Amino acid sequence: MPNLKAIRDRIKSVKNTQKITEAMRLVAAAKVRRAQQQVTSTRPFADRLAQVLYGLQNRLQFEDVDLPLLKQRDVKSVGILVVSGDRGLCGGYNNNVIRRAENRAKELQKEGIDYKYVLIGRKAIQYFERREQPIDAKYTGLEQIPTAPEASMIADELLSLFLSEEVDRVELVYTKFVSLISSRPVVQTLLPLTAQGLEAQDDEIFRLTTRGGNFEVQREKVTTENRALSRDMIFEQDPVQILDALLPLYLNNQLLRALQESAASELAARMTSMNNASDNATELIGTLSLSYNKARQASITQELLEVVGGASALGG
Repeated sequence: MPNLKAIRDRIKSVKNTQKITEAMRLVAAAKVRRAQQQVTSTRPFADRLAQVLYGLQNRLQFEDVDLPLLKQRDVKSVGILVVSGDRGLCGGYNNNVIRRAENRAKELQKEGIDYKYVLIGRKAIQYFERREQPIDAKYTGLEQIPTAPEASMIADELLSLFLSEEVDRVELVYTKFVSLISSRPVVQTLLPLTAQGLEAQDDEIFRLTTRGGNFEVQREKVTTENRALSRDMIFEQDPVQILDALLPLYLNNQLLRALQESAASELAARMTSMNNASDNATELIGTLSLSYNKARQASITQELLEVVGGASALGG
């Protein structure tokens, strides 16, 4: 016969775990909202920067501009920036981005191209260090919602690698935020910048809402209205110098957006994982409660049979 005390203790333990997972789900949901607010708050600067770059692009022929960040070189070595998390309990978020970075490195090896990693997040660092992979720089302990100074610090390292010609191209492997239940590891070239990469494009931002007591994400297109600079505009500085000063800002902004997308993806994955854990706990509690009730009923029945059997023996 099952031990009733053991079942009661198991039910109590599962209920305590369920409280923790539900609390973690709510915390992750609140942080996703913060990530959403940060994406929205940084957009005005990004839009204005895009407008200025668009105007300079129309005024200048980028192909004729000799700037270090636009210079295309024969690719012999690639720097791979990998964005992972510091913590687990977020489903396959970390494994997916690590696997994508590893596959990209294998593709480069097949082409005879060297590579080195710049790693963000303790999970990626632990993984690649155990495999003795070439690592140039490591970053941990970043804010849960990435900030502009953090993006600038990492961008400086990437610029140093590229401008010193230690690498001929810098690629970013991060997780693109799709929805609360879906994210996708992608590879994006950060350096060198290209004229095509500076063109105006429709962008998307996500909005976390609730419907029927459940969280859901709505994505909406945001179109930046880029206007060409007036033909009679006079520059106090050479437009090439202005462009040279703006391109690092553009790189910082691109990196910040990628870090924000990765953070939102990690939080959404953790929220989904904790929600699934809470649902599983509820199901397990129901199963254990049923087992407990059956065992208790069997125990009561056994006691009654013993009483009846004892009474019959006495009566006989």
